[in-house]
Amino acid sequence: MNGGSDGAGSGGGPERVASEETTDVTGVSIDLNADLGEGFGRWTLTDDERLLSVITSANVACGFHAGDAVTMRRVCALAVEQDVRIGAQVSYRDLAGFGRRAMDVPADELAAEVAYQIGALEVFARAAGARVAYVKPHGALYNRVVGDEEQARAVVEGVLLAGGPLPVLGLPGSRLHACAVEAGLPVVAEAFADRAYTADGTLVPRGRESAVIHDPDTVVERSLAMARSRTVTSHCGRTLSVRAASLCLHGDTPGSVELARRVRARLEEAGVRVEAFT
Repeated sequence: MNGGSDGAGSGGGPERVASEETTDVTGVSIDLNADLGEGFGRWTLTDDERLLSVITSANVACGFHAGDAVTMRRVCALAVEQDVRIGAQVSYRDLAGFGRRAMDVPADELAAEVAYQIGALEVFARAAGARVAYVKPHGALYNRVVGDEEQARAVVEGVLLAGGPLPVLGLPGSRLHACAVEAGLPVVAEAFADRAYTADGTLVPRGRESAVIHDPDTVVERSLAMARSRTVTSHCGRTLSVRAASLCLHGDTPGSVELARRVRARLEEAGVRVEAFT
């Protein structure tokens, strides 16, 4: 699956800069997030338990694109054991399409469904001795709220209905973040080390061959650059500013757990503190 976005949004994203790498990492910290609980019944996708030993924030599927009650309860309990923050990964109602299909959902309906998903996860988070710490859209919804004002406002309304003020994790410069700030919600910017960026700072659509970066060494070094110098190189070679507080690590590809471990080890080796943003 994708840790947040399956394509490129319109607007938002990092700024283009001419930047020199910062070698002094005193006080530099970064959160590592990943999508978990994306199973359903007997079907599983990610190695939740092993990923939880590496990441600091877990984006838990809330049943609309993947996940079910038993899975949500299990992941919340495991997250608490590992002192990992629990986040609600909200989605369009699209189990068959894994939340990746573009949909036109009325704003009032979307707001209610976002609140519903957060509320469901909150039950299991509380049962495990924690609380839902933040909200992150998934897949097609993540993409949509980068540039769609109405859908972004609906997501924010859903967060508020669920009892906010929960931080909203997403692409910096997005309409979602703008609407969240307007509503008084905290926002957290994230970046993707294994996704290619366009020149305007959005993600290269997954349908393109170059959208996902598969070379582990490249992913590791991009992660360090994002944390240390707050930059990323776009697919056309431009240096972009990416002031993210969290890095998304995808857990649905072969070798994903080992890659996540390498990313964390490289960050810590360079003196970057890996810790939750909440």
